[in-house]
Amino acid sequence: MKKFSVLLFIFLFCTSLTYGQSKPISENLKWSERMALSVMARNPEAWQIDFMDRPVWSYPQGLMLHAFEELWRATEDDTYYNYIKAYADQLIEPSGEIKTYKYETYNIDMINSGKLLFNLYDQTHDDRYKVAIETLRKQLRYQPRAIEGGFWHKARYTNQMWLDGAYMGTPFLMQYAQEFNDPAAFEEGVLQLVLMEKHLRDPQTGLLYHGWDESKFQAWADSASGRSPNVWGRAMGWYAMAVVDALDFLPAEHYGRVVLKGILQRLAVAVRDYQEEESGLWYQVIDRGGEADNYLEASASSMFVYALAKGVNKGYLENSFRETAEKGFQGIIDRLIQVKPNGEVSLTQVCAVAGLGGSPYRDGTYEYYVNEKIRVNDPKGVGPFIMAALELGK
Repeated sequence: MKKFSVLLFIFLFCTSLTYGQSKPISENLKWSERMALSVMARNPEAWQIDFMDRPVWSYPQGLMLHAFEELWRATEDDTYYNYIKAYADQLIEPSGEIKTYKYETYNIDMINSGKLLFNLYDQTHDDRYKVAIETLRKQLRYQPRAIEGGFWHKARYTNQMWLDGAYMGTPFLMQYAQEFNDPAAFEEGVLQLVLMEKHLRDPQTGLLYHGWDESKFQAWADSASGRSPNVWGRAMGWYAMAVVDALDFLPAEHYGRVVLKGILQRLAVAVRDYQEEESGLWYQVIDRGGEADNYLEASASSMFVYALAKGVNKGYLENSFRETAEKGFQGIIDRLIQVKPNGEVSLTQVCAVAGLGGSPYRDGTYEYYVNEKIRVNDPKGVGPFIMAALELGK
């Protein structure tokens, strides 16, 4: 046992050297780097993100490493680039095949990590990254669709669009359109975001419900609208990030820029209206603050701060929304951040996961959302926290 412990220590030490993680986590660093270095300390290899015991191709890793990509661009520190590349190289075969990825499930979540491959291909010109990109683009070409063209969330979630899917698929699609001259992908990406607002937005509050069932067959679907019954914070956060990121890639003259800016502006007003006054944060079920078991949730709060700050920085939103974002970020720091004596930073009160349907059946009720597991350092909160810190630092 003693020999095993020594070997494990050597392995972890060598791993940290491989990724260049030699910086101490100093309180003098910006929050974005303090959190990123903490992530690396907890997860010497990037596939371990999301508490994994084996390498998998999945969206939480893609979300976190997209934040690392933005941090690499801001700092020009290859520590972060190498961490990203190591994940991709572990999951992508020399042939370009993506390990653990199952094309036939048409799971739109699996598209998200593909965003990492554009920069890796640009930096290395390694064709296996391009092959993997084309595999993911092919999935979206044949993704099952609602009548109007909206992507189903998965093949087994028939006739359903979820807000989560907006972020998983649309920014990738838009970036592909820009990088590989595919104008049809711009049209398709804009359509996804438009349809989600059309079918999920409550005209009274401006908030968007989690999911829509075109067939109205699901037990969670309203018999008239097909909408799920509650407004889940992170679902709206996914959508807000999708809209503001999609705008990065649309050509200046494309009509979709006006359309998406309008969506973002309407969304921003609703988000601000439901910001909790004292803390600056947002609730797990946004419009039911103060009710039993509801709580101020870290991933939704981080996503909203990021989307609002970026919207202001890009000129899509009025400057007053920066104050909303700053208040939200300060609330995260004051209430949801813990710092260990060694400087390691943790994010608390992150909803682990939430969905609709499936087995056991998730009915979308208020009780369902507030009773899902809560985790510390879930990447679905930590990644957006890093991106929010970067945007507010600009």
